[in-house]
Amino acid sequence: MHYTPRWVSVALMDPTPAPITVALVDDYDVVVIGVASILEQYRGRVVIAELDTNKGLSDSVDIVLYDSFAQPEADHHEIRVLVENPRARHVVVYTWNFHPDLVETARKAGVHGYLSKALPARDLVDALERVHAGEQVFTEVPGRTRTATGLDWPGRTEGLTDREAEILALITQGKSNAEVAALTYLSPNTVKSYIRTVYRKIGAGSRTQAVLWGVGHGFTPDHHRIDHWRGGP
Repeated sequence: MHYTPRWVSVALMDPTPAPITVALVDDYDVVVIGVASILEQYRGRVVIAELDTNKGLSDSVDIVLYDSFAQPEADHHEIRVLVENPRARHVVVYTWNFHPDLVETARKAGVHGYLSKALPARDLVDALERVHAGEQVFTEVPGRTRTATGLDWPGRTEGLTDREAEILALITQGKSNAEVAALTYLSPNTVKSYIRTVYRKIGAGSRTQAVLWGVGHGFTPDHHRIDHWRGGP
């Protein structure tokens, strides 16, 4: 018998999925660069497309990671703008503030994730991949734990904690104590306690001195975009 060979065409598939493209958004260069640096070790899974400080999203990306440091957390206008931007396929809030009202407002605004800044880098990457796959990922309300290793903020080298730095940043932006309390969902007494600690650490005897120190140490918002972070798309 004569057999006619049957050729079967097999599509070769790359078993390794393409890395997720991410834009990092916050008003401070040092903050977004810190986040980019901790994600850098997972470059095969996550690639930073751009870092934006007070600039609109430029690239089309899989995820916008919105860092809440010194942002007006009680006003989700910026988050809504990102959610409505067709270049942002998913929007994730990256924060240490899990006040129920903030979480619910973000959820209603349409974010796809609300992630704690206490997450180790590997868990943050896992969560971003889950969001990219179509899940909504809202991490459990964390206890007050230390911020993930590798993150940065203004004043860290001068001994300010992340939350102390955020309070000083808002003061440097011209916010009153009442406005700081409203924006961060902290009580007025807690805000005053943070301010006293900040004054002591930076050697300030008045609000004016604290603001001047803040201006001189990187606490005013930046207005930059860093495209193609370390060879990103």
